[in-house]
Amino acid sequence: MTTETQTFQAPVFTAQGKQGGTRQLPEGMFDGTVNVPVMHQAVKAFLANRRQGTAKTKTRGEVTGGNQKPWKQKGTGRARQGSIRAPNWPGGGTVFGPQPRSYTQIVPKQVRALARKSALNARARENAVLLVDALNYSAPKTKSILSLFESFGVAGKKVLLLTDGVKPNVYLSARNLARAHVMPFSDVSTYHILWSDVVVIESSALPQTSAEG
Repeated sequence: MTTETQTFQAPVFTAQGKQGGTRQLPEGMFDGTVNVPVMHQAVKAFLANRRQGTAKTKTRGEVTGGNQKPWKQKGTGRARQGSIRAPNWPGGGTVFGPQPRSYTQIVPKQVRALARKSALNARARENAVLLVDALNYSAPKTKSILSLFESFGVAGKKVLLLTDGVKPNVYLSARNLARAHVMPFSDVSTYHILWSDVVVIESSALPQTSAEG
């Protein structure tokens, strides 16, 4: 775990993709903290909570048939059997098979916050955090998002675009891009940050700090 305090700068782009200097990232959020075990816990819980847990096999009590002995107990020379739906018979019930269950893992709110902060710091250490002015699209247009990413120099990379609040047109513009994901900054998870190669954040979504450059 790394806890030394650091300051990070991020390039700021206009909504048209032109770079307009740099800005210091908020120290309260970007202070150099990278706690790998906590990030692992958060990602593991995120993936576990996505599981439906609906896998199920039938036990011998749930398989149709087998209500009588296939042959009498003694005198046939064969092994005694009580039902043709016992687990050792073809078509019989399954022993110790999967049953519906919940895979939910509870992670405390403070731990989730630390993991999310660590993931953001990990990207900031790689100079993979970019800021962009407010994106206000009147209609969904994938070409606009692609052009923006090309201006950033991140075309072909996995890009996580974090907006200031819910912006349906921005989300719909990137929905068809396999290597891009758009979501509100307040909803971002550790998993999504670590999934991405580059994190693009709308400037207004971050606490205001002094600008440089």
